[in-house]
Amino acid sequence: MTVAPTAANLPPVAADPGPAGNPGRSRFADRFRGGTTSTWFPYLLVLPLALILWGYVVQPMLATFFESVGTDGAENYASFLSGDGVARTSLITSLIISAASVLLCGIVGVAMAFLLKRFSFPGRRLIEAIILVPAALPPLIGAISFQLLYSETGILPRGLQQLFGTAEPVLPFSGIAGVLVVHTFTMYPFFYLAASAALAGMDPSVEEAAYNLGAGRVRVWRTVLLPMLTPALVSASLLVFMTSLASYTAPLLFGVDQTMTMQIYINRTNGDLPMASTYASVLGVVSVLFLLGMRWYEGRRSYRSQSKGVAAHRREITNPFGRWFALIGSVLATVVLLAPVATIALVAFSADGSWTTEVIPSRYTTENFRTIFTEPRAFTPILNSLQMSLIATVGCVAVGVLIAYAVRRLTFVGRGLLDVAVMLAWALPGTVVAINLISAFSTGNAFSFGQVLIGTFWIMPLAYFVRFLPLVFRSSSATLAQIDPSLEEAARNLGASWWRAFGTVTLRLMLPGVLAGALLAFVHGVGEFVASVLIYTSSTAPISVEINNRMYSFEVGTAAAYGMLQVVLIFVVMVVSGRLETGRRSSREAAAWTN
Repeated sequence: MTVAPTAANLPPVAADPGPAGNPGRSRFADRFRGGTTSTWFPYLLVLPLALILWGYVVQPMLATFFESVGTDGAENYASFLSGDGVARTSLITSLIISAASVLLCGIVGVAMAFLLKRFSFPGRRLIEAIILVPAALPPLIGAISFQLLYSETGILPRGLQQLFGTAEPVLPFSGIAGVLVVHTFTMYPFFYLAASAALAGMDPSVEEAAYNLGAGRVRVWRTVLLPMLTPALVSASLLVFMTSLASYTAPLLFGVDQTMTMQIYINRTNGDLPMASTYASVLGVVSVLFLLGMRWYEGRRSYRSQSKGVAAHRREITNPFGRWFALIGSVLATVVLLAPVATIALVAFSADGSWTTEVIPSRYTTENFRTIFTEPRAFTPILNSLQMSLIATVGCVAVGVLIAYAVRRLTFVGRGLLDVAVMLAWALPGTVVAINLISAFSTGNAFSFGQVLIGTFWIMPLAYFVRFLPLVFRSSSATLAQIDPSLEEAARNLGASWWRAFGTVTLRLMLPGVLAGALLAFVHGVGEFVASVLIYTSSTAPISVEINNRMYSFEVGTAAAYGMLQVVLIFVVMVVSGRLETGRRSSREAAAWTN
């Protein structure tokens, strides 16, 4: 006899059988599959990331502060509060140079952006093609090129001296003036890029309405254009101020010893780590306070336009005198922009020791490049830079992508602190990062697995990781912000675990932004000098340190040859990054059209 199935004779069913095809899966596995929907998942992902930031960013900062308040801590900090002394002078000089750099870069960068985006004139396309050349120069190479061009022994002052028959070089730059020239030339792209983007998206009808109401050009600039440019100007001012405050190469080459970064280096090389830590702590506090102050200023008002007009169009310069003036200006701008790179290329083929009192080198050779690639001792710095930058970049990608995902996609207590912590190293000058690592890893601890890292190979890629992690984080975060979360949710609804959905959907869509950030981190690592000069050893010297050492050994040609290799590498990376950005923009437009 057949018994019909009833609720009484059916076998017991588990309370949480899971989805079809996997009835035996446990509740824990189901929660793991839930990923971001479970309450514990964000903390499981964030905890190791927070430990990394604590161990390699925050804890070294605290170690530096404790080092500075050791035996002579009160005396060290008292020197900053006194009315005289090297420490106070160095702080004031650094602040003056940084403020002046912001002003000069703002004038040059905004003026160039306004001319190139609002007017059409002969030579405009050429200038647009080369205006970002200074951004391709590593800090050390940029400063060296200006020293070779504009210092008392530079090509231009000596050339003018010979032309006019004077007893002394004509119009040489030295001291603070030389530092400001280097900063203005190498940092104005921050303002140019920010102002160009703002002007391109600005509605011209607002400006035209102000003119129609009787406002003059000065008033329109003061009440319309500058307020609308405020977010861009604040962002660029922050970057220029922080970069100027962290500048070491320009003060070094132009003989400005009383700056914060120079004093950190001098005290470190003299073995006075407590005083170097004091300088580093004060400089770090100033940098962070400026960062917070600029963010507060930007957030005081809303700068969003409510109009619905069209984008601005360039106006043609029709005045004959204006067109000739624009053409001459374009030629001069082209020469000025290309002169530093041309100088490095010229000197790279000069024979070491042959350039003494001549305006330009008198003997040329390819031996410099042959030496670099054939002699093991000369090739070692290149290998060091590539290895250390690659290791640091891999770490930046692994950690930066996960932090970007956590900040953008997950909800957990302390998300804002995680965002601040990862950007903290970007606010700190390279000299401060180096002193932090020296203070933290001169002895073994849990984050160095009980090993002393100072004097080893690994302290260098660690410094690069700390310094350039924000580049990968910001690039990944910006890309992730443009990806619809529903794509990942759809994959999980079809049965994929979080890890599989993240790896096959989200990470693939993030790839252009991640690669762009990784390329920037890698190329910055290859050109890094400020932190490297404090922590390198004879066996771990990177390219930048070798360039500096060759310059002091009067092997100017070989030093310039190393510099040309850096410049070529950076140009290649810029081209690849530009193609990635174009591909990412095309993908966004295709996605928008599909939707």
